Amino acid sequence: MSNSIISVKVKKMNRNLSALPTYATTDSAGVDLCADLKEPLVISPGETVKIPTGLAIELPSQSVVALIFARSGLASRHGLGLTNGVGVIDSDYRGEIQVLLQNLGPLPVTINPGDRIAQMAFMPVFHAVFEEVLELQDSPRGAGGFGSTGIK
Repeated sequence: MSNSIISVKVKKMNRNLSALPTYATTDSAGVDLCADLKEPLVISPGETVKIPTGLAIELPSQSVVALIFARSGLASRHGLGLTNGVGVIDSDYRGEIQVLLQNLGPLPVTINPGDRIAQMAFMPVFHAVFEEVLELQDSPRGAGGFGSTGIK
């Protein structure tokens, strides 16, 4: 199965940025986003910061969204995660992409200029038309939620 390709226009908000986002490997699902900082930034335990990436994008249509995810290495090694879980870049947003990082770990973490701080993946968007009904069709799971399917 081959990858689907879309064209995404990128504006460098800071002309000092050297490169456009790239995929780390040929099979990477997302591109790395880097910190566009003038100097190192220390994130204290429990602190949330907004880190600029120096990039703005134009998605090809309203049927595409860019999603910002945490980098697993930063989460596992330093306890850094995204404050909002997943960042959503709508197709009509033209401002700079910024990453909301939160230090959930016990130690301060330093982010240096150019550090890879998040990853961005592109997904299709479906707009729903909602239809109110009195009943929903039964399913084997039914209304079972949180933990209803067990852990093994």
